[in-house]
Amino acid sequence: MPGVINYWPLLGVAVVVIGFTLRRNPVLVVVTAGLVSGLCAGIPLPDLLALLGRTFVENRVLLLFLLTLPVIGLLEHFGLRERARTWIASFRGLTLARFQITYLGLRQLLSMAGLIDIAGHAQTVRPLIAPMSESAAEGGRGPLTDSQRDRVRASAAAVENVGRFFGEDVFVAFGAVLLIQGFYARNGIVLEPLSISLWALPTAIAAFLIHSVRVRLLQRRIDRERRLIGKDGATNAPR
Repeated sequence: MPGVINYWPLLGVAVVVIGFTLRRNPVLVVVTAGLVSGLCAGIPLPDLLALLGRTFVENRVLLLFLLTLPVIGLLEHFGLRERARTWIASFRGLTLARFQITYLGLRQLLSMAGLIDIAGHAQTVRPLIAPMSESAAEGGRGPLTDSQRDRVRASAAAVENVGRFFGEDVFVAFGAVLLIQGFYARNGIVLEPLSISLWALPTAIAAFLIHSVRVRLLQRRIDRERRLIGKDGATNAPR
């Protein structure tokens, strides 16, 4: 009957819910749910398998991201974060500001070269940059407070965001650059991608300088809090 909605394909949602509730293999659950939904929608099995295979081939680059999380988790399980903290602690005189500003500049340069996904929050910030920043902030002067540790971790994430966001616009083949070019072209303004990228360069430099100042201010604030805590401890110490 025309106009009648077929609700049977929604059984695939139920398969996902039941499969995850029973803690079954996620890949098996998702594939089974897709087969159930496809068969209930009236798609022949050979066409459905061809559709799954074609979709897998077209999106196989996503496997790189899917493999990142278990690899990073395995490395963390065997002490990656601890080794990163110990390695940074071996550099005498390395402060939080020096470390994060160096990473900010490196991240921007990599993004300008088109290497946008070579780093990221899951790949580098959580397992490496955050514990390294904590170790640099401590600098052999004792552990951070919970509030200080949260601010250092937030700063590590912010450095990643600023470095990538303001660096990728300088890359001439970045999608946003082509989007800007297309927008101006529709309005009768002809711009070359190279000129758009060059105009993004001053913004990237300004972002680097501004955020470097913010990191230095965070360093000074933590140092000032440490001095105040030290004075309070000395005042309250038994005589």
